[in-house]
Amino acid sequence: MHAVVIRVTINEDEAAFAGLRDHVVPQLSQAPGFVSGYWTRKDNAGLSMIVFESEDAARAVSERIPGTVPEGVTLVDVEVREVVAHA
Repeated sequence: MHAVVIRVTINEDEAAFAGLRDHVVPQLSQAPGFVSGYWTRKDNAGLSMIVFESEDAARAVSERIPGTVPEGVTLVDVEVREVVAHA
């Protein structure tokens, strides 16, 4: 498995969470190879980890991330990492 790790800055709570709930989560959860996704926040920093069955599936989604960032959010970083353990 591989994960897409996304870091964002949340500039406008209401717009960011509406976009996440209404668009981002539904789109990404329907992506080929999707296993699970977690969207977290601490103050105005968001960190997401979306797990896929394969590196190819994760890389395909990682390339689309810049186009899925909702209003009220600034993309900081996107990377693909191998999942080496999970529980």
